[in-house]
Formats: sequence, C-alpha cells, structure tokens
Amino acid sequence: MKAQHSIPIRIYWEDTDASGLVYHTSYIRFMERGRTELLRTLELDQRALLEGAAGGPIFFVVRAMNIDFRKPALMDDLLSVETRVTEIGGASIDLDQRVIRNGELLVGARVKVVCVENGRARRLPADVRTKFENALTAP
Repeated sequence: MKAQHSIPIRIYWEDTDASGLVYHTSYIRFMERGRTELLRTLELDQRALLEGAAGGPIFFVVRAMNIDFRKPALMDDLLSVETRVTEIGGASIDLDQRVIRNGELLVGARVKVVCVENGRARRLPADVRTKFENALTAP
C-alpha cells in the first residue's frame, strides 16, 4: 500500500453554511470517508469485522481528534482527503489527516481510533495489526 491514502471530495451545497463556506462539521464527515476508504485499501471490511471476521465483533471508534482549521473550502471545490497511519498502539491507531485544495492545506487533523469489542477497547487482532503496520509511515 502507498504510505498515504487519498480520496477526492467535491463540495456540494449541502456541505456549506449560510455564508457559502464549508461548514466545520462537514470536514469531520470528509475525514471519516477518508478513514473508511483507508480500511478498504487495507482490505479490512468493516461489516465483516463487525460480524466477527477477526475473531470477535470489532469496530473502530474515534477516541480523540485534534483539528486545525486553516482556510475555508467553497461550493464546487474539488478537495483531496489524505490519510496516513503514523502510530500503532495495543488497541489504537494514530492517523494524520489532511484536507487539501490544489496542494494547499485547508484542514489538518490528528486522529486516534480505538478497536472496540462489546463496548470496550481491545487489542488489535494480529491480522488487522499487520495490515496497519504495512501502511505505517514516519510521523
């Protein structure tokens, strides 16, 4: 896998607020899509994981997110959401996410996701950990 995963996002009316700028929570949705597509690229099927494919019904939740809103995006902009795996813990994965327009950083985020089973954090299953390790990049 490439060290950095990227997906395109087009800005629609529904993503903006009354001023015509992208509403701040829209960026969180865009980054969620980036994380979901990263899992697909790693061949981690969220439905299969939830149904027990890794030994128990697991899923990932956002534990922490630190967002830096630098510049606004506008309706019709074409953005890129970049996602990199920067660190892997026992039950967690740290990600760096960036929302870019024409090479310019608009929003950056540090995100920690945690593997959860039955409402509690659990260690990453070995095969899941290996897939994330293969995507690990230097911070």
